[in-house]
Amino acid sequence: MESQNELLRSLPKIDECILWLESVMDEYVPHRIIKECVQKVIDRERKSILAGEKQHLVIKSRGDWEKLFIQSIRKKMTANFRRVINGTGVIVHTNLGRSLLPDAALEALGMVGGYYSNLEFDLETGRRGSRYSLVEDLICELTGAESAIVVNNNAAAVLLVLDTLAKGTEVIVSRGQLVEIGGSFRIPDVMAKSGADLVEVGATNRTHLHDYEQAITERTSMLLKVHTSNFRMIGFTSEVSGEDLSALAKKHGLVTMEDLGSGSLLDLSPYGLEKEPTVQEAVKAGIDVVTFSGDKLLGGPQAGVIVGSREVIGKVKKNPLNRALRIDKFTLAALETILRYYYDTNNALESIPTLKMLTEHPDIIKERAEAITGKIRNDLSGQCDVTIGATVSKVGGGAMPECKLASWAVELQPKTMSISMMEKSFRQLRMPIIGRVESEKFLLDARTIQDREISELADLIRDFFRTDVIENA
Repeated sequence: MESQNELLRSLPKIDECILWLESVMDEYVPHRIIKECVQKVIDRERKSILAGEKQHLVIKSRGDWEKLFIQSIRKKMTANFRRVINGTGVIVHTNLGRSLLPDAALEALGMVGGYYSNLEFDLETGRRGSRYSLVEDLICELTGAESAIVVNNNAAAVLLVLDTLAKGTEVIVSRGQLVEIGGSFRIPDVMAKSGADLVEVGATNRTHLHDYEQAITERTSMLLKVHTSNFRMIGFTSEVSGEDLSALAKKHGLVTMEDLGSGSLLDLSPYGLEKEPTVQEAVKAGIDVVTFSGDKLLGGPQAGVIVGSREVIGKVKKNPLNRALRIDKFTLAALETILRYYYDTNNALESIPTLKMLTEHPDIIKERAEAITGKIRNDLSGQCDVTIGATVSKVGGGAMPECKLASWAVELQPKTMSISMMEKSFRQLRMPIIGRVESEKFLLDARTIQDREISELADLIRDFFRTDVIENA
């Protein structure tokens, strides 16, 4: 047994370790990173010795130390914001970045990022232009609205509209529509922040037109309708239609607003999904201003789209708060690309990844699952059982909470470790694999795995189950 002092003296010198590493590193690493990582590893060992956790120094050779240092350096040099493989089956996965963008949108991002653009330059007049004009006509054509503006997300859109049209006044909303969505975003809280006073009407499950009318006072400015994106009430329920709400508002000289949340430009019910109200339907119903997200059912980048009458949107555009909530050139570039696909429904369904995954036939998904298992089953023999099984995917993004999409998944049952250990280890790979655990199996839902990821995913899984990886797991 070595004494504590002997153990401390046997720790390598920091300067010597830095020289070792600089001579063996096969890629450039800033000197300050190397020094920081060396200090961190040695300090960790020193603290362990001083705490009495080590009776002898396990790490003795220069090679062993180098492995620890390089491991620490690689972790430090790995980007925090990283790509992952989504095997959860949740299509609009908020935690994993929501909607994927098509290649054309990615090319547009590269164009505006690497070159100058006409972001706020009118090419016709040679004078300063408006960034919103780059997509406003497109949005109006597709939705039937008179005017439009885009901000950085739907929460911002709701806040901006309420601040513009209802500050210091009363806004009437059905009690059953006072929703909370991800990140503790609550309609009552946003309304309070905007300076509007909330007036709840109706019961939790049933609200009638006369409930709104009886609540109207001289302080009322708006009737608000909120789509309950992330939950459903079933049974003895009723709510007021957009047409009836609009007619009531016009009768009393009020403004109507509808927050559609995830918002869709296509009716996806013919493809087996739940019927969601479309933006076009809300506009046609006579609602004065409608807000919805860009990165959910629309399938685009994060954005909050506001459409409505020319008079109302004109007021919203003049609000100074709009400056703080405006979108950047990257959002505009991606959003325009996505919107142009909607001129042709079939093109949109095929080209926009979110829509394609939502409407993809289970037989195609099964073929993808079989392709993955075919690449890994033989190599994992004895270490992990590999099968495929029927499963259910989810829409995600707070949309269609009751919708269950028939799908197929690759099922892994490791023999050399626990399911929880494998799930954790998969998250820590150089390319993290995110799946879900069900019935003592680790599932990779093939609906959210792209064709171009199949070979890469198979390689990652095979590499993981190598003997040396298992020993160090």
